Amino acid sequence: MKRSSRLSIALHALVHLQAQPGKSLTSAALATCLMTNPVVVRRVLGELRDADIVGASKGPNGGWTLSRQAEEITLRQVYEAMGERLLVRTESDPGDKACSIVRQVDRVMTDFLDDAEALLAARLARTRLSDIAGEALSHGFPRLG
Repeated sequence: MKRSSRLSIALHALVHLQAQPGKSLTSAALATCLMTNPVVVRRVLGELRDADIVGASKGPNGGWTLSRQAEEITLRQVYEAMGERLLVRTESDPGDKACSIVRQVDRVMTDFLDDAEALLAARLARTRLSDIAGEALSHGFPRLG
C-alpha cells in the first residue's frame, strides 16, 4: 500500500493558505515550499477549486486563497476532492480463465480494503484543516511570500 502524494500536496498547500488569511499565494510560491513544480500545484488546487475549497484569482496580486474558513474544511472533503483512494492495492489479473481461488482472494481483499478505506474516510471527516494548521503553526511554521 502506498500513500497518496497528491493528498499530501493538497493538505500542505492548504495549511500554507490558512496560515496567511486574506493573502493570495501563487502556484510558484507554493511549489517552492512543497518542493514540486507549479504545474503540479495548479492541478491539485484546481481540483480543490472545483470542490469549492479554494479560490483562484488572476493578475498581479492573484493567486490561491481558501474559499472557506479552515474550521469548515474537513480532511475528508479534501480527500474526496482528490478523487483517489488512500489505500492502493495491485490486483492479480484473474481474467476469464483464472482459477476460482484467485477470483475469491481478489474479492476478499477488495472487501477488506473497502472496509479500511471507509474507516479512514470516517476519521478524516473528524479532522479539520484548522486542526493540522494549528499544530503546524505552534511549531514555528514558516510563512510564504
